[in-house]
Amino acid sequence: MNFETFFEDLINLKPETKPLWGIMTPQHMVEHLTLAVKSSNGKFSVDKCLNPPEKYPILKKILLGPKPLPKNFINPVLGEGLQPLIFNSLDSAKDELKLQIKEFFNYFKNNPNNEPINATFGPLNFNEWLVFHKKHFTHHFTQFGLM
Repeated sequence: MNFETFFEDLINLKPETKPLWGIMTPQHMVEHLTLAVKSSNGKFSVDKCLNPPEKYPILKKILLGPKPLPKNFINPVLGEGLQPLIFNSLDSAKDELKLQIKEFFNYFKNNPNNEPINATFGPLNFNEWLVFHKKHFTHHFTQFGLM
């Protein structure tokens, strides 16, 4: 996965950009992606998956398959509604996202066998997280007409 392409698309995201579906603002979306990346780089620990371990094989098959993430999915961890914003601007949020992506690669460089827990799909290795992030970024960038 090449995050540089996403960074190029991210330049076009402005505070006034409207989503094609859903209730997120541009900054909410960027902060949401940042939290997902932090859950894969050791900066935010997910205690357990919402699904039982016996479902992990089928969930990973779904994740690694060709289907995109569904629109209007309500993440049970986050619940309905918008989370409070953390950063004072969209640009600050974008900078943090870029930093956390760098931390993601550093984390797996130093911990190649770790499998941080994804709240939906369970423990994921580096390559599985790459697939998740690509689908997740594509989903939200499409939501805002960036792709």
